[in-house]
Amino acid sequence: MDTKAFTKLSYGVYIVSSAKDGKFNGQIANTVFQVAAEPALFAVSINKQNLTHEFINSSKSFSISVLCADVPLVFIGKFGFKSGRNIDKFEGVSFDIGRNSMPCVNDYCVAHIVAEVIATSDAATHTLFIGKVIDAKVLNEKEPLTYSDYHLIKGGKTPKSATTYI
Repeated sequence: MDTKAFTKLSYGVYIVSSAKDGKFNGQIANTVFQVAAEPALFAVSINKQNLTHEFINSSKSFSISVLCADVPLVFIGKFGFKSGRNIDKFEGVSFDIGRNSMPCVNDYCVAHIVAEVIATSDAATHTLFIGKVIDAKVLNEKEPLTYSDYHLIKGGKTPKSATTYI
């Protein structure tokens, strides 16, 4: 089997965030997609070992911040290659508090979506959280970052905890 075929699927790059006990955490995710229109439902796939998973399980809510194409790799690294158990990922980052007290990142983002979890599905190392959208906002008209551009243009890497790690 040629697993490189998986890299031919189209993805975006997002910050998925949540809150627990007055604290915020977020992580880079590329497995974010709309699964229904009425009501608007989105799904995110989060590694069970990640702190964001714990926060979403607790709050039953999550936010999606859509990264723009000109986001610096160092900014992605803050949310993607460091653990919220060791650092405050939101320190020095511009963000709003959305519905259900969810943090929505403003820096290098083109839009926010906030959702309440209505279902989950076990996906081996990950949980698929399906959320009903309760708020959404367009921040600007910049181009969103694709997963392909993250790899080809920015030279980004994929951590072992990602859904697309090969």
